[in-house]
Amino acid sequence: MGLATSQQLTKYYDQYRDTEITFTKDIIRALGLDPRQVYVKCNGGQWPCIINSTSFQHAKIIVGTKGGAFQALAAKNNPTANIRFCFNEPEGDEIITFLVASRVAEIRPYMNSKDLVIVTLQYTTRPPDDLIELCGKLLEANANAIRRREERIAINEDSKRKLNLAKEECNVIVSSVPRHCVVRDLSFSGARIVLIGLSQYLTGKEAVLRLEFNEPSEIISVKGTVVSADLVPGRKDVCIASVKFDEALLPLSFKMHLNDYLTSVRKIQLSAQEQLAQQKAAQEAQLVAKQEVTQAAAASPAPEQAPASPQA
Repeated sequence: MGLATSQQLTKYYDQYRDTEITFTKDIIRALGLDPRQVYVKCNGGQWPCIINSTSFQHAKIIVGTKGGAFQALAAKNNPTANIRFCFNEPEGDEIITFLVASRVAEIRPYMNSKDLVIVTLQYTTRPPDDLIELCGKLLEANANAIRRREERIAINEDSKRKLNLAKEECNVIVSSVPRHCVVRDLSFSGARIVLIGLSQYLTGKEAVLRLEFNEPSEIISVKGTVVSADLVPGRKDVCIASVKFDEALLPLSFKMHLNDYLTSVRKIQLSAQEQLAQQKAAQEAQLVAKQEVTQAAAASPAPEQAPASPQA
């Protein structure tokens, strides 16, 4: 963690300040949240709780009505509380833990239950940078999955490294039959793959593309449909197939891998544009300086000539 710049963190905070993230299984897995290590501290005590959701303004937790946490949180005058988050670093044994200071804002029954309540904890300070970075990247990935859904990423050595894609060779399951394939390109909306098969038996069939990624090491299954398949020139048994993903079922971890690539490329492009802009500004400044020197020289009076010496 700690890779985002202060400018990027401020952007995340301002842009997604009020956006709430509900901790589904997919989100818990993508963020590396350890739900067993989430606690609420209040009035000198500490109790495990269920984290339901968070934004950069508040969190919602679920506690039992018969436990000590409820008794402490339900005290008069909206008591202060700290919520302890715990995340696992991908591909490492380190964990990220931090406390967020808050105050009880609301307590209400959870889904009409008599035994559980959902407690809204309003943050009293800006949350730690780690939480802003984790949630900001997730929210940005969801936004770019819509805004940049058609941007194609050609698979080569450079893009594999930036995507953390282990290899371009993978498996695709077409109509429940696993096949070997090679990925040519990826996007949020689909992929192009090369595989052995006849086009008439591939087009229109359901497909599951199984991609192997690093950091964290995982195999991500992406569901879709083969929308077209064309024979490779000179081959009668090899096709280039276009798979359209079911975007409603797109795994969040897949979105985050693609988003990391797109944002890294965007940073390189912006850096190059800034360098060009700086070079252009320097050239323009030099030109202006030369023009000013020329104008000043033209405006200044010519020096008087000394009188000629009398001839002998």
